Amino acid sequence: MPSNKHRNRGNKINDDTMMPPNKQNTPNQDYEDDEIEEIQDTDFKKFMIRTFRSFQKQILELQKSLLDRIENLSRENEILRKNQNETQKLVEQESVIVKRNQNEMKSSIDQMTNTLESLKNRMGEAEERISDLEDRAQENIQSNQRKEEEIRNLKNIVGNLQDTIKKTNIRVLGVPEGMEREKELEGHFSEILAENFPGLEKDRDILVQEAHRTPNKHDQKRSSPRHVVIKLTTVKHKEKILKCAREKRQITLRGSPIRLTADFSSETLQARREWRDIARVLREKNCQPRILYPAKLSFVNEGEIKTFHSKQKLKDFVATHPALQKILKDVLHSETQKHGHQYERRERKNTYQ
Repeated sequence: MPSNKHRNRGNKINDDTMMPPNKQNTPNQDYEDDEIEEIQDTDFKKFMIRTFRSFQKQILELQKSLLDRIENLSRENEILRKNQNETQKLVEQESVIVKRNQNEMKSSIDQMTNTLESLKNRMGEAEERISDLEDRAQENIQSNQRKEEEIRNLKNIVGNLQDTIKKTNIRVLGVPEGMEREKELEGHFSEILAENFPGLEKDRDILVQEAHRTPNKHDQKRSSPRHVVIKLTTVKHKEKILKCAREKRQITLRGSPIRLTADFSSETLQARREWRDIARVLREKNCQPRILYPAKLSFVNEGEIKTFHSKQKLKDFVATHPALQKILKDVLHSETQKHGHQYERRERKNTYQ
């Protein structure tokens, strides 16, 4: 830097100034004390003049060096002052920008605070509404459950009434359409008894109260004939005929196979059909399955007659009997999958509604 340069130059001048005269501009002569006395007056004057001139020259050089240094320091000071002013201006500008940014940030924070407060209020309102909706939904669920229970009870009552009305009925499956044009259905039923149960046909107490096909209108697209419903006068005669049919197993009308079953309401029939596949497997294993009224499964297991009101009760029993579990494993698994698919279809239907 300039200051160091000047300092070096000043040090050099000082070094020159402090040097003895004989080390500066005088010849290299070493004077002893006795020789100094011999120096003439003229030589001494010359020596002093040269020394003075040397000092004067050094002082001038030192003065010039100091002036140069002062000038350099002044320039540096001016540069520093200018830089300081520029720096101060930049600081002031930055301060203005920072202050403006702070104000903008404060404004943004205030807006965000207001927005958050508004959102908080709206969330509170939404939570209250959701809570109200959940309460209403729970009330609706409970109300629907009560209604469903009432509907089930009413269906059971209606089904029981229908079963009571139908308790003397026998349903005949497989009687060809149009045979009633030949003679009335009551006559065909008497023909069935005579062909399959000669002893019953002679029983004069067995009376047919009425006979008809169901449904009333024949669907031309349906290949199988409509069922024939025979209404007897007593339950005892109905049970007697069905017992004989179970024992004979193969029932015919003019050589063609037909079936005799009890006549139930649609709800009871559906509940009894739920046991159909299980009863088929048990029948193949000679377990003598029967569907008891209204929809109970009965069969022989290890010499004992077992009766079940629901499939869950049957599954619980099968789980503790390995031999029976082996027999019903596949059919129970299929039943579980079928009910799972039915549940999924109901759920999708409820969702779309």
